[in-house]
Amino acid sequence: MRLRNIRMGGTCLRSEMMVTDNPGCYSKALTAVNIVLAFIDGAIAFLAFYQLMRIHSRNPQRGWTRQKVFHLMIGSSNTGYGIYFILTLVAACKNWICWSNSCGFVVMALPKILFLAAFLLLLSFWVDLCHQANDEDEDDCSPRECLLEKANKPSLKITSRRRCCSFRVFPVGSRQQAVILVTLLILALMLASAVLIWIGLGKNPIDSSVVARVYVDTFAVAMLLLGGALACYGYVLVSKMSKVRSERTSSEMWKVAGLAIVSVICFTSSSVVAFFTNIPVLYHCDWRSIRGIYVSLLLIVYYFIGSSVPSAFVLWIMRELPPSVPITVPGESRTLTFVSDYVPATEPQQHWTTIATAQNQVSRVSPI
Repeated sequence: MRLRNIRMGGTCLRSEMMVTDNPGCYSKALTAVNIVLAFIDGAIAFLAFYQLMRIHSRNPQRGWTRQKVFHLMIGSSNTGYGIYFILTLVAACKNWICWSNSCGFVVMALPKILFLAAFLLLLSFWVDLCHQANDEDEDDCSPRECLLEKANKPSLKITSRRRCCSFRVFPVGSRQQAVILVTLLILALMLASAVLIWIGLGKNPIDSSVVARVYVDTFAVAMLLLGGALACYGYVLVSKMSKVRSERTSSEMWKVAGLAIVSVICFTSSSVVAFFTNIPVLYHCDWRSIRGIYVSLLLIVYYFIGSSVPSAFVLWIMRELPPSVPITVPGESRTLTFVSDYVPATEPQQHWTTIATAQNQVSRVSPI
């Protein structure tokens, strides 16, 4: 028996429903796709954590830098995705009732929140760079005096924060605090949605599928806005960096441009799939009705292109290791690069934001 009935707004997305020997499990095509996606995300998570250990072993005195935080968040996010794909297959074959409701929703949403938080953090660093460049253009002091003033201002806050904490972290500015607040709000929204989905199982007017649908659409809008913001600030950074003649600046410029382009393409693709299909909430569907190559392709677009590709690209552009010998500098160094915490010690770095006032002047700015 073959039934082709693709519904874009219903409870499930059905495609080529066929009778199989084991009606409780996914079809062979969907099982293979889930296994491959779990393997890819597991490999990305392994590389992220392995690189994190290598970075920490080369300079453990530096504490938690932005490069380490990115690797931790990407590794945790992809670990969550891998667990989700494996549990989806197990739940389909074991007929877990809880998985079709709140449990599956929570396991699906948590990795996505970590993924969003990582790129929001990246956006906050880019915004800091753009606004710092504008502030320096408006200042009357010389470029070197401005840099010294900006580097010395946060030192008191960092010193006081170290007295309260037992571990060293990178300077947390107001925009990074906003990222933390937004992430906590999204996490609270997810937990509230999970509770409503669980309550909707009883005899009440709450529709669990509608609650999950609203959350998925809201998250898709957030991803679209994030991709647009990365594209805008990436363009601003590239336009400013293009005014500096330096081999390293040219390399950083291509990294920023590439990351912005990848983010826009991948986030837009996953958001379109989330808007017009129910791929993000397949855990809520009747497993016997999910068949066919069409659903498998949508899974690849939503998860592989939407999250695995951007995560792998970030790891690739942040692959540089810090110096093995720690460099002693007074106070806390501020990181002002785009994707990396470290700059090779043999090459002086040009401060591209002062190019309007001092063409080709080399400034000593510590990296992120």
